[in-house]
Amino acid sequence: MKKRPETPYTFQISGNNMLTGECVGLRAIEEKDLDQLLQWRNNPRLRKYFREYRELSDANQKLWYSDKIIKDSNTLMFSIVDPKHDRLLGACGLCYIDWKNRNADLSLYIGIDEIYIDQKYALDAGKVLLAFGFKEINLHRIYAEVFDFDAPKRELLKTLHFMYEGINRDKQWCEGSWHASEYYSLLATEYTGKK
Repeated sequence: MKKRPETPYTFQISGNNMLTGECVGLRAIEEKDLDQLLQWRNNPRLRKYFREYRELSDANQKLWYSDKIIKDSNTLMFSIVDPKHDRLLGACGLCYIDWKNRNADLSLYIGIDEIYIDQKYALDAGKVLLAFGFKEINLHRIYAEVFDFDAPKRELLKTLHFMYEGINRDKQWCEGSWHASEYYSLLATEYTGKK
């Protein structure tokens, strides 16, 4: 088995059980976050980038929290927060985790001010999430699906050194037309963890 390269980017688990980067913290999603996360998930300007196709209700959100966040061991979701003030900024996580093959799907967005993806909060959250995925839970591959109109996420993945894998044509119906899904991935052996 190949040895993974050393990874200088580190995350710290602070005293309040938070993974911290340079400007964000990742902590467990709590019930107090649900109302704000629901507003962001239902915001049409953000939702088009998600896999959601419908308006979500409070009941949908509570079911997601109960079934995916609390009970599903194949989903590790976090609230992205300003660690100094515990102000909610967005959400991220590793989903559809295949523990045998050590693969997971990366999910990430900044909901505050409808930022979605930026080179500050989203980039830092992505770095912390990758360090956690590769160094803490020993994943081999982290991948992401990006719709062809999602230039911000595509640029983020390139900045994080993900490799383009391929395309599924006409996979997503959005705003009156079909769109392709592009797939990107990063392997543990490619991960450098550089700031």
